[in-house]
Amino acid sequence: MTDRDEEGTAGATGAEGAATGGGRGPRRQRKQTLLRLDPAVYDALARWAGEELRSANAQIEFLLRKALSDAGRLPGTARPIPRRGRPPRAADEAAGSDGPDDSADGESGGRTPQ
Repeated sequence: MTDRDEEGTAGATGAEGAATGGGRGPRRQRKQTLLRLDPAVYDALARWAGEELRSANAQIEFLLRKALSDAGRLPGTARPIPRRGRPPRAADEAAGSDGPDDSADGESGGRTPQ
C-alpha cells in the first residue's frame, strides 16, 4: 500500500462520492487510527466533549489540532474541521431581513392597508 492509498487522495466513488456535495471534486478520506486510553482519561474527555456538544472523537481531533497549532506544527495542508449540523444561514436572513421591502411608505411587512 502506498502513502497515496493510505491518505485516501484517490477520488471517491459510488455512494461515498455522491455524498461529497456535487462538483466540489474528490474528498480525502479521513485517516482512521486506534487510540488506547486510560478509562479515567477517556471518561474525563467524554464529559468535556459532552459539555461542548462534541463527540469524543471530535474533541480528540480538536485538542490535537490545537496542540499542533500552539507548537507551530500544524501542517498548512490540513483542512479545517468540517462543520456539523445545520448549514449557516444566508447573509440577508442572518441580518433579520425576510426579503426585499417593496413598500413605498416604509411600513414593514409589505402588506397593504385594508
